[in-house]
Amino acid sequence: MRIGIPSVLVAYTGGQTSVEATGNTVGELLADLDRQYPGIRFRMVNERGDLRPHMRVFVNREMIDGFDQAVGGNDDVIILQALSGG
Repeated sequence: MRIGIPSVLVAYTGGQTSVEATGNTVGELLADLDRQYPGIRFRMVNERGDLRPHMRVFVNREMIDGFDQAVGGNDDVIILQALSGG
C-alpha cells in the first residue's frame, strides 16, 4: 500500500514523498518502512514505542490513536509532521 511521507522524513526515503509498505496494522506498516528505510521509525516513534508528539498518522483522513489500527489495500495512509509556533 502507498504511504504518504512528510518532507521531514524524505531524507530516509531517497527523496520519495510516497512509498510502498506492507502490513495489516499501522504498526506493521511502520515496521516495514523501517526495514526498507532504516532509522525512519525512530523519527516517528519514541523509545517507549509511542508516536512522537509532533508526528501524526492518518488512515482514510482519520487520525489514528494506536498502532493496532487495521489497514487494508485500499486504505489511504499518510504520515504528517504537526507544526506549531507562535
